[in-house]
Amino acid sequence: MRLLIKPDGRQSDTALNVQRGVCRLLRASGFATLPEFTLASGRRADIIGLSDAGQIWIVEIKSSVEDYRCDTKWPEYRDYCDRLFFAIPPAVPPEIIPDDCGLMIADSWGADILRHPEALVLHASRRKAVTLAFARAAALRLHGLHDPLAE
Repeated sequence: MRLLIKPDGRQSDTALNVQRGVCRLLRASGFATLPEFTLASGRRADIIGLSDAGQIWIVEIKSSVEDYRCDTKWPEYRDYCDRLFFAIPPAVPPEIIPDDCGLMIADSWGADILRHPEALVLHASRRKAVTLAFARAAALRLHGLHDPLAE
């Protein structure tokens, strides 16, 4: 049985396509991913990935130049990951993305990493907290798919 997760309506079609491509790339690279992950700060990361080695990546999706210009929250994500990436569709000019962030180009079929950022050093207690939150969010989402009427 294949389970389908419906979008929550906050993302544009372009952002959903980029999300799918990035998640495919990360999964092929050994990461488990969760879209729309709420951090302890209350901010919501577009995609968070957890590798089998415990590395935490956050990917911020920007579907247009205007989407990038309107966003001021993304620097806060650095406190919750080992690497921070932006993912954009091919139509968005890559030069708008800051040089100190990673860069992915993505569509609904996949993604390519054009630039890796320098690794950030997460404090052990923050790593544990983010990893536990990731596990709980994933388990609760899975349970919701198996039993949508559960509270």
